Amino acid sequence: MKKNSLSWQALPFGLAVLTGLPIAALALFWAEPDTQVWDHLLRTMFGELVLNTLVLVLGVGLLTLLLGVSLGWLTGGCRFPGSRFFSWALVMPLAVPTYVLAFIYLGLLDFSGPVQGVLSRVFASSGLFPVDVRGAPLVIVVFSLALYPYVFLLARTAFQNQGRKMVETARLLGHTRTRAFFKLCLPMARPWIAAGLMLVLMETLADFGAVSVLNYNTFTTAIYKAWYGFFSLNTAGQLSSILILAVFFCLFLEQTFRSRGRFTLMAGDRSMSAPIKLSGLKGWLAFGFAAFILLAAFGLPCLQLVLWSLERFQVELRAKYLEYALNTVMLGLTAGLIISVASTGLAYAKRLMPGTGTLLWIRIATLGYALPGTVLAVGVFVVAGWLDRVINWGARSLLALDIGSVLQGSLGLMLAAYCIRFMTLGFGAVDSSTQKVSPGLDDAARLSGLTGWRLIRRIHLPLIKSGLLSGLILVVIDVMKEMPITLMMRPFGWDTLAVKIYELTSEGQWERAAVPALVLVFVGCISVAVLTARQSKTEGER
Repeated sequence: MKKNSLSWQALPFGLAVLTGLPIAALALFWAEPDTQVWDHLLRTMFGELVLNTLVLVLGVGLLTLLLGVSLGWLTGGCRFPGSRFFSWALVMPLAVPTYVLAFIYLGLLDFSGPVQGVLSRVFASSGLFPVDVRGAPLVIVVFSLALYPYVFLLARTAFQNQGRKMVETARLLGHTRTRAFFKLCLPMARPWIAAGLMLVLMETLADFGAVSVLNYNTFTTAIYKAWYGFFSLNTAGQLSSILILAVFFCLFLEQTFRSRGRFTLMAGDRSMSAPIKLSGLKGWLAFGFAAFILLAAFGLPCLQLVLWSLERFQVELRAKYLEYALNTVMLGLTAGLIISVASTGLAYAKRLMPGTGTLLWIRIATLGYALPGTVLAVGVFVVAGWLDRVINWGARSLLALDIGSVLQGSLGLMLAAYCIRFMTLGFGAVDSSTQKVSPGLDDAARLSGLTGWRLIRRIHLPLIKSGLLSGLILVVIDVMKEMPITLMMRPFGWDTLAVKIYELTSEGQWERAAVPALVLVFVGCISVAVLTARQSKTEGER
């Protein structure tokens, strides 16, 4: 039994080390600060970095709360014309990467774009146009349109379980329907909303592509410039460690918030979750609001990508986009499969050995989603450099060979970074499924002689396949959209759709960037559609 216990703890410990080493490596950079680079940063842009990052986080947080909570209430707690359609369609913006949405709106609204072209002709004598749209307002709107589904999904789930009777009970106590929502329904849904908001804030702090497209300097763009512009890996590591502190502070606030209270949604009579019917003007206003957000976040961007792609399709078809698409899908599927296997091991280590040590290792191993891609790329690159030096020292000492770089610039290292970054997504989906499997099944299976991985393969895997598939789809979507890790760690000549989009948008070639962007959005739409279909099936069975 002791040997079996150690084997189940080995995987969480190994993954915790894999995640913890890059974080620890970043802290060591402060031993050798690059004074010249830091002097330049402090004199020119450090204050701007802090202010821009704060404005972005606060603005995106507030706007995604407004959009996600309102749409979640309308589709989860109410019924209006088209509400069933919007309950899944409003998730589709997850298929559009933030940096794709950024260059689409920049192409539409910039000096040479069609919107300002029309307005300049209409208001020719006013002197109001052209206007530089690059700035905090556009960045906040773009991020909010791309990320509100995180809040929307969880808020809709919470409001679905409340329904009409909760509002009716509040109205019997003398509250109006609006007051009942703010005093009762919204506080009851607060933990779910807070969890979605935390995902939004993590994605906002981690983003590199959208802020670089819109020329909005934040810590992630500064890390990239310090490494590739100033050629100072030390400064990039130091900026990364500052950003990690900000991320951990957000996590601390979220944990503190959750520990202050418990919220339980009542189950029982189906009428408890009966939706509130919005008819007449209220129903059509709800339809108009949901339709406008869906059009702005998904419909208009996809239409613009199609129009741009039609202009460049024949020319760009001769390029290597098929290879880029295959590279993108291959990376997504490979990382997804590795994370699915590792997540299954973590979930069953937690199930079979739920001690303090195991839970601590799992907590560290699933910390990667809180790490921005630029930060993780720097940390993993540094650790790989140390390991390369050790390997070369051993090769020279034992074999008198100089084998050069083994880990840095390899696909294996990039996949390791993906696994650290997205392990949380796979583990969360698998762990929630394993918790639904009765412990009595384990006892019955052991009586039949099934133990260890045989028990998992024969009994548990068929029961948790829905969670495994959901986790796999989530990982594939995020890996395909991931830009900074791929951009900073890919082997020479190994390009993906995300990398090609960055290269073209950095040169202002929106029409050419539309072709790889459309392919990426199309693959993402398929993944999101499968995910929402499985969620709808689960809700129907429930």
